[in-house]
Amino acid sequence: MTEDFLIFALIGFGAQLVDGALGMAFGVLSTTSLLAFGVPPATASAVTHVTEIFTTAASGTSHVIHRNVNWRLVARLAPAGMIGGGVGAFILANIDARTIQPLVSAYLMAIGLYILFKAFRPLWPREVRDWLVPWIGAGGGLLDAMGGGGWGPIVTSSLIGRGHAPRQVIGSTNLTEFLVTTVISATFIVTLGWSELSSAAGLIVGGVLAAPLGGLVVSRVPTRPLMVVVGLLIIATSIPRIVQAF
Repeated sequence: MTEDFLIFALIGFGAQLVDGALGMAFGVLSTTSLLAFGVPPATASAVTHVTEIFTTAASGTSHVIHRNVNWRLVARLAPAGMIGGGVGAFILANIDARTIQPLVSAYLMAIGLYILFKAFRPLWPREVRDWLVPWIGAGGGLLDAMGGGGWGPIVTSSLIGRGHAPRQVIGSTNLTEFLVTTVISATFIVTLGWSELSSAAGLIVGGVLAAPLGGLVVSRVPTRPLMVVVGLLIIATSIPRIVQAF
C-alpha cells in the first residue's frame, strides 16, 4: 500500500464516522482534504462522489436495518436531488479549475460556518411543509455537486429545521444520497473520464469500513460538540486556499 492510499483511507474512515453521526460532512471533509493535497476542484468533487456511491450504499443499508428511514421522505427527495446533482456536476466539469477553486473554498467555508451556526442554535419545533421537500433536494443536489459536498448540511439541517424527526431525517438523507451521488458520479465520469479518479480507492476503502457503523453512531455520539469540531475543521482548511487565491 502506498502512503497516499493509507492517508486517503484514514480520511475516508474519519469522514464517514462523522457523517454517520451527523447525517452530513463526508463530502465537505473529503473535498477539503483533497483540495489541500492539490487536487483540482472538479476532480476532488468527482472522487468524493464516486467514493460516496459505496459509502452511502453501506450507510443507507445500516440506517434501513436500524429503522431510521422515512420512505415517503426518500421518494420526495430523490428525483429532485438527482436532477440538481446532475446539473451541478456538468457545470463544474466545464469550468476552468483556476476560476472555480476560490469559489469552492469559499462555499466550503460557508458550509463550515453554517454547521457552527446550527450547532449553537436551538431547533424549535416547526410545522412540516412537505411541498418544500423537492426544492430542498434540488438545491442540495446542485450545491453538493458543485462544492464537492453539502447535501447533508443543506438537506439534513433544512428538514430538521422544518420539524421532521432528526433520526428519520439522518437515515433518509443518507439513503437518498446514494441515488443522488450515483447520478453526480456518472456525470463526472462522462465529462472527465475515469483516469482522473484514481485517488478514490483509498477513500472508498476507509469510508466503506466506517459506513456500517453509521446507524449505531447516530444514537451514541453527542451531536453538538461534534458539529463544532467539524465546522471549525472545514473553516480552518478553507481559509488558506482563499487567502492564496488572492
